[in-house]
Amino acid sequence: MAEFPAPREGIILTHFIVAEDVERSRAFYTDVLGGEVVLEGEPSIVQLANGWIIINVGGGPTDDKPEVILEPPADPNRVSSFLNIRVADIEAVYEEWGSRGAEFVTPPIDRGREIRCYVRDPDGHLIEVGQSTVGAAD
Repeated sequence: MAEFPAPREGIILTHFIVAEDVERSRAFYTDVLGGEVVLEGEPSIVQLANGWIIINVGGGPTDDKPEVILEPPADPNRVSSFLNIRVADIEAVYEEWGSRGAEFVTPPIDRGREIRCYVRDPDGHLIEVGQSTVGAAD
């Protein structure tokens, strides 16, 4: 069962994304990537494995971020941050998510220490999907 990201002690890490259409993005993170809805609406929260994605619309400055404007990527090919998902079997994930509608940038590519590929969410946020080859059994 999905849990609300509120630690009883210490910290937890969540990833916040800005979406043009929160419902569409929530559906991607649940229906395609297999997450569970924790909170619907604006914002929405999806638990994905042992992490959480907070999805909300953009907006102008607020008193705690007086010069910051939140918006989806203007150019999906210019990235300063991305979600990184580590998986045990990248080929299985590539097939499963692809069958659910994920559009990958390329198939998984063996980079030596890892096998990786990238997918975009509906707003163009880049997501790296990788499998470590370090310590893998031959």
